[in-house]
Amino acid sequence: MTITRAEILAVGSELTTGSTADTNAGYLAAQLTGLGVSVLRMTDLPDDLAAVEDALRQAVGRAQLVVSTGGLGPTPDDLTREAIAAALGLQPAVDERQERRLRALFRRRGLEMPDANLKQAWLIDGASALTNRRGTAPGWWVERTDGGLLVALPGPPSELQPIWRDEVLPRLRARGIGEDRAARTLRVSGVGESALVALIGEDVLRAENPQVATYARPDAVDVRVSAVAAGGRTARELVDVTVERLLPAIGQHVFAEDEEGWPEALGRRLGTRRLATVELGTAGQLLALLGSAPFLQYGQLLRSEVATDHASEHLGLYAERVREMSGVDIGLAVRAREAGGDTEVEVAIAAGDGTELSRRKAFLAGDLGRRRAALAACAVLWEWLDRPRGQANRVH
Repeated sequence: MTITRAEILAVGSELTTGSTADTNAGYLAAQLTGLGVSVLRMTDLPDDLAAVEDALRQAVGRAQLVVSTGGLGPTPDDLTREAIAAALGLQPAVDERQERRLRALFRRRGLEMPDANLKQAWLIDGASALTNRRGTAPGWWVERTDGGLLVALPGPPSELQPIWRDEVLPRLRARGIGEDRAARTLRVSGVGESALVALIGEDVLRAENPQVATYARPDAVDVRVSAVAAGGRTARELVDVTVERLLPAIGQHVFAEDEEGWPEALGRRLGTRRLATVELGTAGQLLALLGSAPFLQYGQLLRSEVATDHASEHLGLYAERVREMSGVDIGLAVRAREAGGDTEVEVAIAAGDGTELSRRKAFLAGDLGRRRAALAACAVLWEWLDRPRGQANRVH
């Protein structure tokens, strides 16, 4: 049976009470999606035997692969082993090899193993232990009687991820996992998510294969195109054809793809040119966004009160001066000012042949408005780099 459907169950009352954020589910979902597996559900559960048993029984009925995280410790509220055994109608028992391993771990530390830890040596019929080199709790690999799999992993990410990488992935690949799947993400600026619906078309957004979906992110709106191989065409072919059909409508707004952000997008358009920036009223958000980019040679932050003390024309002087002082190709100055609950953004760009000034409005004020002002400055520069000079307001 090739595994194409999975569910993830995260066990721990610290998750359902909000005391701890569940990062494991996102990690596993990304891993499984990359393998061509559809993740049907991700569920957080309390340390309650009946709740975990019920969730496991339902998940086993829907998915070929069920992955649980957490609840493998030695304490009474660590109930994942008991829940798995009950859901599958089996009885756990101490595995002598695992007991020897556990006792050796404690002896190495000069300690006597508490009786409570003995449950970490349990196994059930059809299960084998997944070695945990960073903790006392081994995982479980369970071959289900229906041909599916159940994998139980410890909760700490420092233990879970090595077990997944070193123990689970090789077994999954050897067993057969995933469909031919592919995806591309187009990162969009200058148009909102609702406006994208009109540009893309509801018929395209409702199609099942390839799927086109939009997601609002802090730094962009993402358009994700994903597909499963069908009709004699590979998943990659279906995705690429769909992207080509989308570009005439939204291509002018696409600044990056997949995991790329503004540093990568601006770096491509800048080429060998170098940039220096000066910020007023942004609390250094632009430098925080671009600070590690190799093209940024210098970044200066001026006092926030300066943002209200100078006319727009003076912003162009800042851009010119920071360019000349740094000896770079392009100087950029950005100013953010709160206005009516939003943030007014002005961006001046100097390149030695004059200075261009652009104005934008960022939604909301405060820290979020300042962050969006930095993103607006990136968008202005990105557009400026692709435009013949002289098509914006020029300040001298």
